[in-house]
Parts: sequence; C-alpha cells; structure tokens
Amino acid sequence: MGKGSCYCGKIAFSYSGEPANKAICHCTDCRKISGSAFTTNLVILASSFSLDSGTPKKYSAKADSGRTVTTVFCGDCGSNLWREGDMSAEQGILVIRVGVLDGAGVLEEGKPKAEVYTSERAKWLGEVEGCQQFEKFF
Repeated sequence: MGKGSCYCGKIAFSYSGEPANKAICHCTDCRKISGSAFTTNLVILASSFSLDSGTPKKYSAKADSGRTVTTVFCGDCGSNLWREGDMSAEQGILVIRVGVLDGAGVLEEGKPKAEVYTSERAKWLGEVEGCQQFEKFF
C-alpha cells in the first residue's frame, strides 16, 4: 500500500497493490507541468486508488498522442499529484508522481523500470541504467 499527499497536506491519497510499472517520462507536457527535465511516475490500477482527503483541481489537455490527459493538482500549494484521462478509461490506470509519495524509502521503491518519450530527453541526460527505453508511451 502506498500513500501520498500534496506539499501543504490538504490532499491525501492512497493505493493498494504493487504498481503496474514505474517510469520516467521525458515528454514536453510532463516537463511543462512539473517544471523539471522529466517526471518519475508510478503507473497504478485506477481501481486500487482512493482519494482520502481534500478536493484537488484538474486541468485537461490533448497530448501529442491525441488522447486527453488530465493533470490533478492541489489548488492551494500547486503540487502536481497524478494524471488521468483517456488512458484511465482505456487501460484502467493512473500515473502518480513519485515525488508526492509519503514515507521513508519511497524514492528507492519508485526506481523506474522504463523511460518513455526518450526522443525528447534532454541531450545532457543519459539513459538510466537498467531501464527499458521507449520513444513513446508503452
């Protein structure tokens, strides 16, 4: 079981079971939304997810893939929490940002298995050792 929350603590969530995947994303959308060079994510089954407190805000947009992607965030502190949208409906998944998970060791537990949108990776970043490489979302 995993738990997460926003920076100010008003929004909290949990999920059960093991993640379906762990991936770094280098797409332009993830860079813009995170304010960083990439995002580190857990892919979980939407059915295992529970919003435990708070009311997050959502922003939806069309991704390069043509799918609608919805970013869920805290309207008070701005923490980017998870993504949902067409992929949730089609595949039954949510993409949680590893940085908002609570507890000791979550960054180690969230070590990625894959990198996606590698063609958009910053040239000064190398491949993460042991990660499968994908030019698009798997």
